[in-house]
Amino acid sequence: MAEARYAPQTAMVKFTMILVGVVLILMMTFGLIMRLNQSGMIEIDPILFYEILTAHGAGMVGTAGLTGAAIMWYFMGRYVPLVGAVYAIFLGLFLLGVVLILGAIFVGGYAGAWTFLYPLPAMSGGLWSGGAAAIFLLGYISIGVGFLLMHLEVGRQLIRAYGGVGGALAWPLIFGKGKPEDAPPASVIAAMASTIFNVLGIVVGAAVLVASIVNLLVPGFAVNALLAKNMIYIFGHIFINAAIYMAVIAVYEIVPEYTGKPWRASRVFAISWSVILLFVVIIYPHHLLQDVAMPAWALVMGQIISYLSGIPLLAVTAFSLLVYLRAGPVKWDLASALLVLGVAGWTVGVVPAVLDGMIMVNRVMHNTQWVPGHFHIYLLLGVVAMGFGFMAWLVRDARTAGFGTLDRLGVGVFLTGGAGFTLMFLISGAMSIPRRWADHAPEWQPQAVIASGFAVLTILGALLIVVLYLRGLTARKRA
Repeated sequence: MAEARYAPQTAMVKFTMILVGVVLILMMTFGLIMRLNQSGMIEIDPILFYEILTAHGAGMVGTAGLTGAAIMWYFMGRYVPLVGAVYAIFLGLFLLGVVLILGAIFVGGYAGAWTFLYPLPAMSGGLWSGGAAAIFLLGYISIGVGFLLMHLEVGRQLIRAYGGVGGALAWPLIFGKGKPEDAPPASVIAAMASTIFNVLGIVVGAAVLVASIVNLLVPGFAVNALLAKNMIYIFGHIFINAAIYMAVIAVYEIVPEYTGKPWRASRVFAISWSVILLFVVIIYPHHLLQDVAMPAWALVMGQIISYLSGIPLLAVTAFSLLVYLRAGPVKWDLASALLVLGVAGWTVGVVPAVLDGMIMVNRVMHNTQWVPGHFHIYLLLGVVAMGFGFMAWLVRDARTAGFGTLDRLGVGVFLTGGAGFTLMFLISGAMSIPRRWADHAPEWQPQAVIASGFAVLTILGALLIVVLYLRGLTARKRA
């Protein structure tokens, strides 16, 4: 059951990762511009700052999702016969959504941040029109429909191949009715769980997006603002977590090639993914700890689940990876180094996230740069690193064997820049420097100056890794 039986759709996935690399560099450059403005080294109009902030947030979240989707589609294409046209439609709808979103921002002037909190899209204070807000929301719907089609195809084929949802999640193994050697591959379990909770999140997100559009067209149509915020954060939290959980499939599939030992699905592994399937859906209230109108039980649940959510899956994945690496020898190259970095970044990023999920801490830290600090760690040094590792692995046959000088330089510069950049967010947050502000007081600017320097290193490291990928695509395979 664990043996790959089909040829994955490599060409479309390689093209997707070109888009991922280019957009990531662009979004990182947007981030650098914002930090330079906060440092006082450059000055841009505050309206343009918030437009860039909106594009940066939507672009990074969308690109993280696209990275995870490409990884999941590629590796599931080894085990089940996925229909290529579905992926082409998914990619087309994604690109259409990107065009609509960028048009709404840089032509229509929409600057309400990627979270589109209701009723903000309809209350611009004259900065953007209702049409621009509607186009921005339609862009999200286009991307969401694409993801929904992609997940339905993956879910349909996994259910058919593994005897239902329970079979693909290895529930017979969990309940003592199966053997580990008969369980689905670890990546199949991850893909099935990610598909279930991301479909749920996308459906909830689509509902609140449509309600927001109706509110724009018919102002008399109102939605309970607290309900809308809950729906937005169910969608947003699940979507970004799904991006991470889909991307980790690359670790499950690729690392064994370097260690010579398969990443088998144990009973503990299967239980962890079923537990996280529940936790990802119910943990979102930790984003709403400052909303006093929320029921107390929901906020307490958000805090408690925040404590627990990192244990089942992350601990199992990180611990298993350490066991694999210790059992060595490991054939280090650009791909394996970046994938290990991705798991490490994901692991470290969870710590400040759990701290921020504590009610007493959140009351002080929520509106500070601590928040972008934690999610930049597990996105930049987690998902992006895993995506870069996947890109390096895709062109491994056309590259020089081993861990070359340029490979080490790319990883080293990216890691140094990323670690310093995200650490400055945490330090700034601990000093109560607010997030999302275009203008910073003189006392806050030195931190932004240092962060800008690390941002430049991050971009240079990422650019080198992307160039190595493009060079690998155009090079002939090694003899």
